[in-house]
Amino acid sequence: MNSELKELLQSVIREELKPVHRRLDQMEIDQHGIKRALDQMEIDQQEIKRAVLDTSERVAEMKSFLENQHRIIELLSARSIQQEAELKRIK
Repeated sequence: MNSELKELLQSVIREELKPVHRRLDQMEIDQHGIKRALDQMEIDQQEIKRAVLDTSERVAEMKSFLENQHRIIELLSARSIQQEAELKRIK
């Protein structure tokens, strides 16, 4: 009888624990899904970081280019003013 009681109790406990096991299994599935989402977010973050750095480099190049153009325009403007002054003197 002791063996039968033991088996009966084990059976009852197993039945009572089935929902707990199902819930734990579902939580593991959810945890794996969250991990995959986090991994993808890390990949996306690295891509965004690379894009920001690339954009920053391009902006720096454009700034340098525009500064150079500004110096050229100032030089051409000064030459133009000088040539106008010389033309007025000649007339």
